[in-house]
Amino acid sequence: MKITKIDVMMLKPNQKVEGTASAGKIDWANFDRNCRPVVCRIHTDEGIYGDGEAGLVMVGVGGLAAAGMMRDFAKMIIGMNPLDNEIIWDRLYKQGYLTQNGGPIVYAAISALDMALWDIKGKAFNTSVAQLLGGARRKEMRCYASQLQFGWGKDLTPAFLTQDYADNAKKAVEEGYDAIKIDFFTLDQDGSGFIDDQRCGLLEPYYVDLVEERVAAVREAIGPKVDLIVEAHSFTDALAAVQIGNRIEKYNIFYYEEACTPTPKLQKYVSDNVNIPMGGGERIFSRWQYEPYIRDMSLQVLQPDLGNCGGITEAKKIADMAYVSDVSIQAHTCGTPLIVAASLHFESVIPNFAIHEHHVVQFRDYMEDLCTANFVPENGKLKLPEGVGFGVEFSEFALKNCDKWTVE
Repeated sequence: MKITKIDVMMLKPNQKVEGTASAGKIDWANFDRNCRPVVCRIHTDEGIYGDGEAGLVMVGVGGLAAAGMMRDFAKMIIGMNPLDNEIIWDRLYKQGYLTQNGGPIVYAAISALDMALWDIKGKAFNTSVAQLLGGARRKEMRCYASQLQFGWGKDLTPAFLTQDYADNAKKAVEEGYDAIKIDFFTLDQDGSGFIDDQRCGLLEPYYVDLVEERVAAVREAIGPKVDLIVEAHSFTDALAAVQIGNRIEKYNIFYYEEACTPTPKLQKYVSDNVNIPMGGGERIFSRWQYEPYIRDMSLQVLQPDLGNCGGITEAKKIADMAYVSDVSIQAHTCGTPLIVAASLHFESVIPNFAIHEHHVVQFRDYMEDLCTANFVPENGKLKLPEGVGFGVEFSEFALKNCDKWTVE
């Protein structure tokens, strides 16, 4: 079997967005406008194809760069056997020369191509990716409702006031979730977004008090038996993270995610000074970058994104390294149903699975149009997709509504 051509695409979701930003306010329409999934489809001489996705869906920057990187990489693997995923991975990583020790653009491109190769392999052997990875240990994955500061459901209902956070949390719990995640430091009480200087350094009492007030209200609303993950998106620095972490420790936090700028030194400082398990990884790429966090145990829950950590090939290595040190894995998931499916296959196999992220973006109507299936949790759990490969691929709508570059 040989790779004959590769389509690199930036999808154009069917979005109906309105609104503009006013002074000091967040333009919520941009939450949707930023969604331009960067994807690929690898074709072979046997008529089998596979789909992959770069983990840059909602960032608003880097999409075109990742598409360009993917096109450059595609030229390097035309004519190769798509089943040789390890050989192809090393070629992309090493023969790109400056791609070694790369960042999100390099690894997002590698990830999308690697994902498509696993999809091809599953179809070629008429089995699932989970089976190829060693077999599913679990057929359903516990999920948490993710990013409730934006609301929960099809409509964006961002949380400004303390009661908003509690209401969004209760809504998710009433739907059967027994774990939720919220960034409590995204918006001020008037709906304006915090600027970086307000979230870094030793914080003024107002900000620490505000975060604690919101955390306390959510904990009271959901009760003691629902796990609460506190997200920071790396917007706080190490000093602010320790202040907040020490203040909210008493509310039984499941883990504290991306508490500071993702460097081993800063994360170790936060981990040493806060008595809450630490999570992170969507801005950490490849086994080499994950290794220091595993070695010093400064992260207890690693969150590799299959769309930017190096793909399934690399994510499995990261998970195996973590398992040796009793570190858990929760794939960062914020993309189309394809990357959701890929993450579920991966998470079903690994022994150190923690929990699955079900992001609020999955409820946006346009996401359902992009793939041949969508995945909706029942009672806070998602089932392993059935079928060969990932059990889902890009829809005809997605393939027709995109900017496409073909490499042959």
